[in-house]
Amino acid sequence: MTSPQTELRTHPPRHAAARASAGTPTAPRTDVQALRAIAVGAVVLNHLWPNRLPGGYVGVDVFFVISGFLITSHLLKELLATGRVRLATFYARRVRRLLPAALLVLTVSAVAVRAFLPYTAWTRSAQEIAASAFYVENWALAAQSVNYSALNEDATVAQHYWSLSVEEQFYLLWPLLLVGLYLLAVRGGRLAARPRRVVAAGVAVVGALSLVLSVVMTVRSPSEAYFVTPVRFWEFALGGLLALGATRVRLTAPWANLLAIAGFAAIAVTAAAYGPSTPFPGWLAAVPALGTAAVILAGTERRPLLHDRVTALRPVQVLGDVSYSVYLWHWPLIVVAPFALSRSLTTVDKLGIAVASVALAWVTKALVEDKGRSWRWASVRPRRSFAVMVVGMAVVGALALGLHAASGREATAAEQRAQEAAAADAACYGPAALTPGAACDDPFGPAANPVLGDESTYYVLDHPDACGEPQSRLQVGDTRTTTHCDFGGGDGAPRVWLMGDSHAQQWQAPVLARAAAEGWDVTLSFLGACPPAEVEYVGYRGNPATAEKRAQCDEWRDAVHAEIAAERPDMVLTSSFARAEQVDDGSGRSESEQYVEGFRSYWEPWTAAGIDVVVLGDPPMNGMVRDKDCAILNAEAPVECAVERAVAQPADPMLEAASEPTQGPGRLVPVDLSDRFCDAERCYAVVGGLPVYADRDHLNKQYALGLEPDLAAAVAGL
Repeated sequence: MTSPQTELRTHPPRHAAARASAGTPTAPRTDVQALRAIAVGAVVLNHLWPNRLPGGYVGVDVFFVISGFLITSHLLKELLATGRVRLATFYARRVRRLLPAALLVLTVSAVAVRAFLPYTAWTRSAQEIAASAFYVENWALAAQSVNYSALNEDATVAQHYWSLSVEEQFYLLWPLLLVGLYLLAVRGGRLAARPRRVVAAGVAVVGALSLVLSVVMTVRSPSEAYFVTPVRFWEFALGGLLALGATRVRLTAPWANLLAIAGFAAIAVTAAAYGPSTPFPGWLAAVPALGTAAVILAGTERRPLLHDRVTALRPVQVLGDVSYSVYLWHWPLIVVAPFALSRSLTTVDKLGIAVASVALAWVTKALVEDKGRSWRWASVRPRRSFAVMVVGMAVVGALALGLHAASGREATAAEQRAQEAAAADAACYGPAALTPGAACDDPFGPAANPVLGDESTYYVLDHPDACGEPQSRLQVGDTRTTTHCDFGGGDGAPRVWLMGDSHAQQWQAPVLARAAAEGWDVTLSFLGACPPAEVEYVGYRGNPATAEKRAQCDEWRDAVHAEIAAERPDMVLTSSFARAEQVDDGSGRSESEQYVEGFRSYWEPWTAAGIDVVVLGDPPMNGMVRDKDCAILNAEAPVECAVERAVAQPADPMLEAASEPTQGPGRLVPVDLSDRFCDAERCYAVVGGLPVYADRDHLNKQYALGLEPDLAAAVAGL
């Protein structure tokens, strides 16, 4: 970082007009404060009631445009008036303005995670808290390909810091860009008389390139596109162009009113109409961004406008004033509250979180934000601000390391407790408690260990000696989807193939346990979110698949099908999450009808070749019918998580397709193990002291292993 006295000097402006203000008002503009209030309100409502305001995430885009406008205005005022920018002073001012509140919330969040959240959330929380403290959270999430709409991705207390990371990176780079463009202008001969135009042209080029990148990446890599800074830079550039040109625009009162109302309407419509399935950001982000720009442009002359009757009201202005701290506080409260209250959030709880967010924000604004900004000791010399910044980041980093270390210790203790519970009463542990005639006192009572760690992960192989690395012969893109496991049965050993999406993969533990006992030669082929059927897959329910994903699915499905037909194993076991993976062939038929026909046509070439196909019925649903963390939130009475059987276990098109006889020598064998999850009326989240599920929709591997005797009975004689 530059020294306290460092300045970026340029030639002084040649004209008095160049020394004029870039349009930054001496007092906050009420319309901009109102935009801040609307932005944070949209984000908070979207996070609390995602189905009521599904596109509320556009509030972040509103913030980006505002930041581009205000920061560019401030820098231009100094640059055009003095011919220089004091970079150290600018960065130090940003540090004092933003970091004290941000680091405070991260500190409190780390303590809350340790106190209330299950230890399985500690490691990832620690990683993201550290990434947020150093303002690289957006890149961390992009690297993980996090998708807010994905079924099984749980947000941490710090995930919302991705947008703050993008802003900080903008604050770091933007002054350098503006100064570079200004230097180009004043040293460019005839251009020297037009520095504002040169800067504006450069900002426009940067913004255009960023917008093109946003459109391309949103199509090709939507998860990464949501977070990475270059894709979002055009929104800041749009605000910057406003700062460069807004003072040159003269609007009559009627046109200013019309423009402002249209801008607010664009933000409101997108917040209501967009949703988790909207390709975003891409070009669709231009609608709320341009709406924000319209409101700012309409208010440039500071004249009274019609919307002032609402937007200038004191509550709106106060919310805009504390919007930064509201944004910081609301998300950790949402994440932590269910565990602190030991229940799913009710409407009253959510209203309480909204009120608490504003109250905490007001206190933080008064005691932290404002104090930090005016802290004389740190403001006298920029290097002191940077020193405080480093210390604060180090403290948060140390807390994150401690949280990570505590997670490892707790995982070891939890695994030991689970092993002791299984050994104490094996006949009534897990699915064994629902064996007909079993004399178990309370098959649906509390779990010995409701919080599951790595031992519950369904996709981890337990037989490294028998199972080699994924084979390249069935590689889809960069993904190797097939693994071979040889359990030493020799040349005459039964050859078995387990294939399907992740709901087939959740059965690999009991299948491999049986293979080890019988000496099977096993091949595993999995591709998540890809139904193994002749269907037109369009994506998860409410979350359309990208063209790339659909093409990958088609490639994998055809390749595995052809390989199995060529290899002709003795038996194929298959399963699918047909209840959530949407299909649409354009015929207008129901999804169930399409699936039944699609499964049958996919299996028929195998059965015609003499291959037995064992269809593993999908277990009852979890996160789609109950809170995914219900067993943790109701640790003492998990029976509260029970769901009516008809709701948790609707008709399964796989089992329907497998119930019809085949035309070839191979057999179709439907395996329905619903009675290992449900009684006659309800399905449960904890059975025999063992949680049934590892996440929203996959089985706890330990529970799946308990189903190995049922699986063995189903395939006996094949």
